[in-house]
Amino acid sequence: MTSQGSTRQPKYQRIADELRAAIRSGEYGPGDRLPGENDLMATYDVARMTARQALGVLQNEGLAEARKGAGVFVRAFRPLRRHGIQRLAQEQWGSGRSIWSTDSEDRELVVDQVEVYEQRASEEVVVALGVPDGSAVWVRSRRFVLDGKPVLFATSYLPSDVVADSAITRSDTGPGGTYARLAELGHKPVHFREEVRCRMPSVGEAERLALSMGTPVIQIVRTAFAEDGRAVEVNEMTLDSASYVLEYDFDA
Repeated sequence: MTSQGSTRQPKYQRIADELRAAIRSGEYGPGDRLPGENDLMATYDVARMTARQALGVLQNEGLAEARKGAGVFVRAFRPLRRHGIQRLAQEQWGSGRSIWSTDSEDRELVVDQVEVYEQRASEEVVVALGVPDGSAVWVRSRRFVLDGKPVLFATSYLPSDVVADSAITRSDTGPGGTYARLAELGHKPVHFREEVRCRMPSVGEAERLALSMGTPVIQIVRTAFAEDGRAVEVNEMTLDSASYVLEYDFDA
């Protein structure tokens, strides 16, 4: 018997619920083609727009992806688990490992679209780093591609008086990355703060991360502090929300 609540649910949402359940039960596995608009119209006696909306729900949730001229398929991409605390431990970057290796595990991670340059700090960066107006900062922007799919775009801002003439101002920072180099410069990060929010992407972000229409992004802004309390890096990260699970594991 159908409950009163479910009868009020839009038809496209009920169809999406059934398809989602079929995906989770294994009826449709990774890479399988889902019923097309014509199939859904015939099965559920609905208009094309309703069928299209149902498939759109699954695409927006990151469960399915449209392939031009071929249909809608169950996503084969396995979401990343971002270990929010363990990845920043000194034993990670201090031993020469990238903090990103904690997330990617044994999967192929490629960093591309790397840009490194110096510029005058914006008002927001001045406040975040606690530097005087007009201060110069080094900017490191890069995109992370996992298993051939763009999943993250990150831009870091670091005070020029701290990192000038160091490996941090080059594309390849060396083993352990930026935090290992900061430690060598006498500004070892000892404390981190992350702010997390979810929003819709800009057109440029959607293109850079190859996002399906309607897919939100997760924005994480991390500030790294040295032992004297000085902020030595602000990193603005934009994540494909369908590609990530944020995991925080800590003692009571």
